[in-house]
Amino acid sequence: MLLVYGAPPPNLVDVPPDAAQTSPLVPGATLLDQIAETRADGMTMVVPPGTIERRYALALALKALSPGAPLVALGPKDKGGSRIRKELEGFGCAVAEDSKSHWRLCRARRPDRLSGVEGARAEGAPRFDERLGLWTQPGVFSWDRIDEGSGLLIEALAPLAGHGADLGCGLGLLTRAVLGHEAVTAIEAVELDARALAAAKRNVTDARARFHWRDVRAGLPFAGLDFVVMNPPFHSAGADDVALGRAFLQQARQALKAGGALWMVANRHLPYEAELASLFSNVAAVTESARFKVVQAIA
Repeated sequence: MLLVYGAPPPNLVDVPPDAAQTSPLVPGATLLDQIAETRADGMTMVVPPGTIERRYALALALKALSPGAPLVALGPKDKGGSRIRKELEGFGCAVAEDSKSHWRLCRARRPDRLSGVEGARAEGAPRFDERLGLWTQPGVFSWDRIDEGSGLLIEALAPLAGHGADLGCGLGLLTRAVLGHEAVTAIEAVELDARALAAAKRNVTDARARFHWRDVRAGLPFAGLDFVVMNPPFHSAGADDVALGRAFLQQARQALKAGGALWMVANRHLPYEAELASLFSNVAAVTESARFKVVQAIA
């Protein structure tokens, strides 16, 4: 079996068409932490940018490979790529490194003996953060702090009722807050990152919550909602991507019934006003901070 993690640029490396996807950001994939000790025949991986997350993923990748099986690990130089070689060598690998188009490519084979992988796995594994009162995991959005925008939205929410959704639910912070409204009958929690969704399921145990591992942009399996809450992502490949937030707005509108309410928080500098005005019958600014704005929009 051959494995791939993420979406390696085809101009940099060839990935066999039958390679099984293992990224937590690809709904339906079999995740690396579920296939450790699989004894795969080879793997190509785009490394995550965060240090703890990257070492965790590399450790899982090596554990999944048969001794002697090849690993190709690559990443942009300024997003973790420059550290791959040293990290793989620390796990006991002999590494050949190449540089292409501002990316670093490292080729190695799993050694008969690995060193340090269990420590990296433990460091990057899911954990309960006593300070946050949440299950979390390095690499997930806002994994080590309460996101300021989500906190502002929670404070601004008017009483909610009926059937709703949390689009991009992350660790479940908004979902849990919404379920504090007694008139809420059900909430659909949608998240692209399987690690965040797994944590959300542990953080939100209310039976009114239903969880979906799904890319919001691909469409939603429900409609006729009374409300939607969201703190939509606005980064793609490390850069601002307003189109990402606009896609969330479009999917929220399609999911809402006529008269349903969208409650959204976003960075103040993001220009969503024209899209909101084109999709909703009434848009109102609710509150703002130095960095964020909360908007209510009626379908």
